[in-house]
Formats: sequence, structure tokens, C-alpha cells
Amino acid sequence: MQATPPAPTILAETVRRALSEDIDRGDITTEACIEPTTVGTATLNARERVVVCGLPILEEVYAQVDLLIDVDAHLRDGDVAGAGTAIATISGPATSILLGERVALNFMQRLTGVSTMTRHFVDALPDGSRTRITDTRKTTPGLRALERYAVRCGGGHNHREDLGAAILIKDNHIAAAGGCTQAIERAREHAPHTCRIECEVDTRAQLEEALSAGADIVMLDNFDDDEVRDALTLVSGRAIVEVSGGITLERVASLGAMGVDVISVGALTHSSPSCDLGLDWS
Repeated sequence: MQATPPAPTILAETVRRALSEDIDRGDITTEACIEPTTVGTATLNARERVVVCGLPILEEVYAQVDLLIDVDAHLRDGDVAGAGTAIATISGPATSILLGERVALNFMQRLTGVSTMTRHFVDALPDGSRTRITDTRKTTPGLRALERYAVRCGGGHNHREDLGAAILIKDNHIAAAGGCTQAIERAREHAPHTCRIECEVDTRAQLEEALSAGADIVMLDNFDDDEVRDALTLVSGRAIVEVSGGITLERVASLGAMGVDVISVGALTHSSPSCDLGLDWS
């Protein structure tokens, strides 16, 4: 199923800010070199194998630059494009195409990088696995909605959207509250009845305490594979098990085979390299 893009208002505001950074003072190079009446066509090409993401943002960039620009997408977000594949064609006034080029590419390269890395992690799961690959809140400030969309385009899932979306008790909450039990009990007193309580644990002893206190979800932070196996035996279905920290592509297959419920990977959004895309004049 194709991922749903962020709301149009989010796209519009994000693009507006990005364009303001780049073109508020105009484009003196294009103005000096290109006649205002010149029209042309440019093609957005993949220069490596990628999972495409960002076409609604590409369209929004050029809609804000010039309504005379036509963006013809040849693929959909979430599609795989091999090196040399034409992703979209942009036609219209040459000065406007060039004006929006860098902002359009910045968005497309960044989001395609996130979706491509996510697909690598999803594909690393063993066949038939029910384990979810999820992102974290380690997103680029101001771009969370777009990067989370890119994760979905890559076949991954989203963790909590913001601090108000779910209760996730981390190590500093535990330290400030005086322990796992105290933190979970206080959370239970204040949480809406519709809200699950997740608790991060660093040791087996903390895991035992979190389970005894009734955590709905336990996050095994920086557990190695042997520790994860032991934890799964201890949990024995009493809570959803999430594994986080030190997650590599090489570990995904073994964790998925063990049957963990969720693998959360901060690197999907904080360390994905931008993909090599180019806007080539026709």
C-alpha cells in the first residue's frame, strides 16, 4: 500500500521556508544568463539504484516557484528506480526551472536517501517475519513529517510522532523518578486508558522490574543477541518487545528470526546518506 504524504499545509510551509533560504534575493546567475522568454525541459534522473521519495514535495516546490511549470512524474514514491531511470520531467520557463532546482534536489535526495536505507533494513528481515522496522525521533529539526513519510515509503513504520503521542520511559525518567517501578506506576496513574506504557531497560534486572510493574512494551537498549534471546524467554509474551541500539543490517536477520516485535533504528533518519539524483537539461 502506498504511503500517505504529509498534509498539504505541512508540505507548503516546509517548502516555503526552504525556498526563502535560497531565492529571497533572486537568482542573479540565471537572470544574467537566460532570456526570460526561454522555455525548456529538464529530467530528474536516478544516478544509482534508489527507492524514490519526495515527488509531492517536488511538485510543491515548482508550484510555489511558478504555476507555469509542469511536473510530470514517471514513477510513484516507494518505487524502485535503477541508475539512469527518469523519475520526473519538469517543463516550462527555463528561469523558473533553474530557480527551484537546488531546493527540489535537496528534498528529493534527502528523502530518497531515507527511503532507500529503510528498504535495505526491511529487506534484511527473514522471509515471513512479523518484525517491524521503525524510525525514532532522531529526525532533522523541521523535517520530521517528511522524513517519517520517507520511512513509510521504504516499507518501514513510524515510532511515536512526538512527546505527546505515547509514554516512553527512558533512562533519565527512571533516574529522576527513583526507579522503573516508580516511573511506571506514576505513568499508569496519569496515562489515558487508551495509552500503552513503554519502558526502556538496560539490564536484565531492569527488565524484570519493568515486567513486574506492568509495562506494556519493553525496549531492550543495547542488548546483544544472547541477551535478547534471554529477554524474550523471560518476557514470554507478557509485553511487546522492542530492540534498539547498535542495530546494523547484519543484526536484523538474526533479531527478526528470534521473533522480536519491533526493531527501532535511529540511523534511518539521522545517518541516511543523500542519494545521487540529478536534474539534467534536455
